[in-house]
Amino acid sequence: MIYRLRKKFILISALSIESVLLVIFALILLFSSLSLNRTMDTLTDTIASGGGRFPDLAQKAEGAPPKEGEKPGLINRETQFSTRYFTVFYDSEGNYLESQTDAIRSVDAAGARSLADEAMTKKASRGWSGDFRYKKYAVKDGVAVTFVDGSMNRHQSNRYLLGTMAVLAVSGAVSLVFIIFFSRRAVRPVAESYEKQKQFVTDANHELKTPLTLILTDLDIAEAELGKNEWIDDMRAEGKNMAALVEQLVTLSRMDEEKHEIRKEPFSLSDCLADTVSEFAGAAAAKGKKLSAEIKEGVTVSGDEGALRRLAAILLDNAVKYCDADGEITVRLAAKHKVVLSVENTYAGVGKVPLERLFDRFYRADRARTAGSGFGIGLSIARATARAHGGELTAYKKDETHIGFLLTLPL
Repeated sequence: MIYRLRKKFILISALSIESVLLVIFALILLFSSLSLNRTMDTLTDTIASGGGRFPDLAQKAEGAPPKEGEKPGLINRETQFSTRYFTVFYDSEGNYLESQTDAIRSVDAAGARSLADEAMTKKASRGWSGDFRYKKYAVKDGVAVTFVDGSMNRHQSNRYLLGTMAVLAVSGAVSLVFIIFFSRRAVRPVAESYEKQKQFVTDANHELKTPLTLILTDLDIAEAELGKNEWIDDMRAEGKNMAALVEQLVTLSRMDEEKHEIRKEPFSLSDCLADTVSEFAGAAAAKGKKLSAEIKEGVTVSGDEGALRRLAAILLDNAVKYCDADGEITVRLAAKHKVVLSVENTYAGVGKVPLERLFDRFYRADRARTAGSGFGIGLSIARATARAHGGELTAYKKDETHIGFLLTLPL
């Protein structure tokens, strides 16, 4: 149990940290993309404001000294010499006029027109066409499309994102190592409490077995001398119930041990279940409840026959106890990719039962705790047995009047 708790702690902590790292990376990716688009749009806007060229090319002589107080930034006197761009012009009816490609070497007039024609078919005034960021805008007597080469900017952005992803991945791995390292310390208080609980159950078993055996023996002697007596019968019944409770607690404590190993041997689950159904047929009939079974023949599993026989008995005992008066109990066993055992019974109060809580120790849907209703440990033992065999036991609501328990086991 402590191993499962520690494993769950590691899993939840790791998933939480990795989720945060993924959110951080997604935000960085979003902001990086927005920043790249903003940078490229600033360049296209600047060129568009000059009618298809950088304003400096049209207004200032090459090599003119910078203005006093001018600060370097994205758009400065040198930007026009480091930016590769071209502009294509169309008339007001959308007919091609000319291409200006003197500021770029990698694209000729034909290539520029091809990219511009494609951009003209799109509704958006801005966008990407390969590694080029474009802008469509109105000019005198027509429309112009300016393209700016963004390959270098994209390359730098991708390298930045790759580095960020590597840092986050390493951070996640380091976090996982720390989680695993400190997980033992985190669950230590629970482990210590659990060990004390197991020790208490073991001690209680040793301390109670002897006096219970002595009491039951003395009751037999008293009955032999005094004859049948209802008080003696009541004391014997309660003594046997207490002995059964102690035995069940010890069984559950042993099954919770991390190193608990079950004896696995192949046996016929079909025969085992048929015998168990036969044992409960009389008790069901005596209470006016119909018990039917659909058991597939030849179903063989590898496991502890005694433990699985006890599991089936717990499910049938539970069904007989809580089945409605004049109700029906149905047992089915099938096998295809895995073994599936279902035990269903009529129970009008199924809608009010928290199904998952039925497997909690000492929990009983019947709050009255009437005689013979059990201790509320049986289903906990049944689920522990199923998991020890690599399977699972769950409760389900078949309809408004039927409750069922489903056991799955590997073949």
